[in-house]
Amino acid sequence: MAALTEEQVLIRDQAKSWVSEQAPVRKFREMRDAGGETGYASATWEGMIDLGWTGILVPEQYGGSALGFLTFGLVLEETGRQLTASPLLASALVGASAVLVAGSDAQKQALLPGIVGGKTIVSLAVDERPRHAPAGTSLSATRHGDRYRLSGRKVHVPEGMAATDFVVVARTSGAAGNECGITLLWVPAGTPGVSRQPIATMDSRGYAEITFDDASVAADHVLGDVDAGSVPLASILDRARAGVAAEMLGTASQAFDMTLEYLKTRVQFGQVIGSFQALGHRAADLFTRMELARSCVEAALQAIDAESDDVARLVALSKCRAGEFLHSMSNELIQVHGGIGMTDEFDAGFYLKRARVLEATYGNQAFHRDRYATLLDF
Repeated sequence: MAALTEEQVLIRDQAKSWVSEQAPVRKFREMRDAGGETGYASATWEGMIDLGWTGILVPEQYGGSALGFLTFGLVLEETGRQLTASPLLASALVGASAVLVAGSDAQKQALLPGIVGGKTIVSLAVDERPRHAPAGTSLSATRHGDRYRLSGRKVHVPEGMAATDFVVVARTSGAAGNECGITLLWVPAGTPGVSRQPIATMDSRGYAEITFDDASVAADHVLGDVDAGSVPLASILDRARAGVAAEMLGTASQAFDMTLEYLKTRVQFGQVIGSFQALGHRAADLFTRMELARSCVEAALQAIDAESDDVARLVALSKCRAGEFLHSMSNELIQVHGGIGMTDEFDAGFYLKRARVLEATYGNQAFHRDRYATLLDF
């Protein structure tokens, strides 16, 4: 396990306490039943802003605290435990990372203070197909004078209904499947020609399909260099995947705790079911896998903070390991609880549904196994 600083321990404990009291699963159920289009409660988001979580990655000169990815991961683990819905991951981590990695000084000044203040919600629009495939980008951005015109669509955009701005992965040259020819553009959500349609997902979050119908932005809205967006995009996505893995770890850990508590209290044949050897062995195996996943996730977050050369490899490993454990743990949560686990009144179904969406976000286990093998020249 990572050796945490005193400050990180305080932030983790603060996050655990606040999420449990102010944004537990019960609040998520209320939000789901209300059917809000954004997929989160505004009071929850305001609370996170007040706690300073939106500025964890942002340098102090833009209003943030620059506490690093491991610290952010500790917070995301706690929000994952309670299935707390908010733009924290999509904007304060992924959106902020896109601006920090690829943005100019002027773009950072224009966007980062707003991200910290929570008024600006920046979402990365990358995928165009059911499966994650950044190189398969076909949405076109054509240069006309000093502007770019975008045509195409993006699917499964996180917080797409609430976003005020998008970082759009577009193709300015080449064909879909080529890594060269990709360009990142900052597109305000209110740009003429930009429309969005909510997508109903099993985890009841605010995903959207974004359509760009000859939407036009100035040339100074390009993040980084034209046709050379693949390199910064890979770095942005690695940060995004590490954040998702941290949330997955929290979701799976809570599922484990719920299962363990049930094993300790459910009585069958005159004794608690946790005393049955087969169930005890399953719990021990799951605990071992949970600790292995934690080690992988924390290693990836620390590598990003240290700007290590093996960030991509460790991120692929962590996303795959966390995904494997979450998949198994969410299944076990349902199975061990038996009939009650299948009811909507019990929270187990929420964890299963969220698990399946997180597993596919920014690449599923198969995607990252292949990526890990490629990085090791297998």
